[in-house]
Amino acid sequence: MKYRLLYSACLLCLLLAALLALITGKYPMTPGILVRLCLSALGYKQVGFDLAGPALVLWSVRLPRILMAVLVGAGLSVSGAMFQGLFKNPLVSPGILGVSSGANFGAAIGLLFFSGSVWAIQASAFIWGLIAVGLTCQIGRRGDRSITTLVLAGVIVSALFMAGLSYIKCKADPLGQLPAIVFWTMGSFNSVSWTDVAFGGGLIAAGLLACRAMSWGLNPLSLGEEEALALGLNVAARRAVYILLATLMVSAATAPCGTIGWVGLLIPHMARIFTGAEHDRLIPVCAVLGAIFMLVVDTLARTLPGGEVPVGILTAFIGAPCFGILLIRNKTTIWNNH
Repeated sequence: MKYRLLYSACLLCLLLAALLALITGKYPMTPGILVRLCLSALGYKQVGFDLAGPALVLWSVRLPRILMAVLVGAGLSVSGAMFQGLFKNPLVSPGILGVSSGANFGAAIGLLFFSGSVWAIQASAFIWGLIAVGLTCQIGRRGDRSITTLVLAGVIVSALFMAGLSYIKCKADPLGQLPAIVFWTMGSFNSVSWTDVAFGGGLIAAGLLACRAMSWGLNPLSLGEEEALALGLNVAARRAVYILLATLMVSAATAPCGTIGWVGLLIPHMARIFTGAEHDRLIPVCAVLGAIFMLVVDTLARTLPGGEVPVGILTAFIGAPCFGILLIRNKTTIWNNH
């Protein structure tokens, strides 16, 4: 009963955050205008009101951006919770296997050679993110196949792709390509379209549903490999599926929006404060809290005076102090709920 109340409260907060995002911005909208736009979309004519401008802002700009922020926040948060459970490490983030650095490298290649094609840039980021994780898994498989080896392989692959990104920055046109690459790596929902929501958001949504259906298997894995084997789980296969799901969500989130840090590290810890370590409850709450956090931060990013700020900068400004507060509160360990 307590969990249901908590989850319902989180959903209500998400609804309020979405409403706030809809009516807030450089082109403000009142709730009355929103109601008229919805009625107009349903076929009810609104006599005496010019809704052309508000309709364009709502349906073509603000709504896809809000939906993408919700899905990206949920996907990154759930990916972080899954990686932390798999690796039994509270400091693991979604980029641990090199997916973020690989996606950054791929986007830089796309911006360097296909700067006029948004599809090519996003496809390149998505593909190279998957390639990075594939390399990490291959290196880990050729070692002793332990979690430590896999994490170290991720560090190696991340360093290689970051070096590649730095090289591309050196060769990029400083007047056009270089600013685009730098801005993309900061993370932003500024150029999100319905196509991005359909492709990237669709992959994230599918990954979230799969993670929810398979969340029970994370509980024995988070206890240790021996305990999971004793319960009859195929540890290697189960781990590979979870890594693939998390990687797909992170790649799908990074491809259209750039790198957005701290969400997958901070939100799972916040969710554990309310739910404990039971992944059946942790995953849904983590998804909703991540969506709320990303939506609020993006709304703040586009309404600050002086022009829009890349959302990745604000997540770091907000996430780092919040994570520090969690560390101080728990004093000895932030894993005491696990």
